[in-house]
Amino acid sequence: MGFIGSVFSPWYAWSGRRAPENHVCLNVATYGPGGRFAMTDRGRAALRQTADRLTIGPSAMRWTGDRLVIDIDERGAPPMFGRLRGRITLTPSAITGVELPLTPDGAHVWRPFAPTATIDVALDGAGWQWTGHGYFDANFGTSALEADFASWTWGRFPTRAGSTCFYDARRRDGSMLSMGLAFGADGSARPVTPPPPARLPRSLWQLGRETRADAGQTPAQVRPMLDAPFYCRSAVRTCIDGEETVGVHEALDLDRFRSPLLKPMLAMRVPRRAGWRFD
Repeated sequence: MGFIGSVFSPWYAWSGRRAPENHVCLNVATYGPGGRFAMTDRGRAALRQTADRLTIGPSAMRWTGDRLVIDIDERGAPPMFGRLRGRITLTPSAITGVELPLTPDGAHVWRPFAPTATIDVALDGAGWQWTGHGYFDANFGTSALEADFASWTWGRFPTRAGSTCFYDARRRDGSMLSMGLAFGADGSARPVTPPPPARLPRSLWQLGRETRADAGQTPAQVRPMLDAPFYCRSAVRTCIDGEETVGVHEALDLDRFRSPLLKPMLAMRVPRRAGWRFD
């Protein structure tokens, strides 16, 4: 993930979020034996942008016209130190035209560029070379997430026709967002009525979680990915319109995230390198 204004960086929060270009990072996480997490907060000197390229320190992502190429050169955060180097290539089946406001005033927008794609991963390290089903999306905002949301869950599940996404959020004003979108492999999109909410077991940090599943079906986590006090990412198996599918699920507790006690903990995992410069 590339950030201009790193929303989960304690350094950005402590700065008052006044200069997003002075808090940039490329977040990379690998899972399984030897898995690493990299999320270095860098200053404005580490940012370079053009219409088709975003460079953040030693890493960059570029759009070639039909695919997104991400060149990674990062260092793992404690406790799994070591370099994360290599290339990820994401080839969309099509690009959508969808932009979904997450709040009535449009202060937060979800942009699913390529919900259905093929991904090729070639990172240094045993087991970090593979090809599979991937996606590419983005979130944009003009205010802090924790100012407008108390919590949310999100899931993207591959289907025979393409992929389906669910967004459920509890806003600070008490209103709810409950959205389902089905995407075709050709980039078409249509709203769908989400199946009923279905609880998942709490995360290792006791984060409450739920997803969507056909009535009578019980979803299950099949692979843990990232577990933090306020955030959980995992692979989840569920059933949508009679089709069993495994997709990526996220749960975010912004009541926990806004706690000032959490920021020093995050600083251990998100180091600040304000003085980084290009050679």
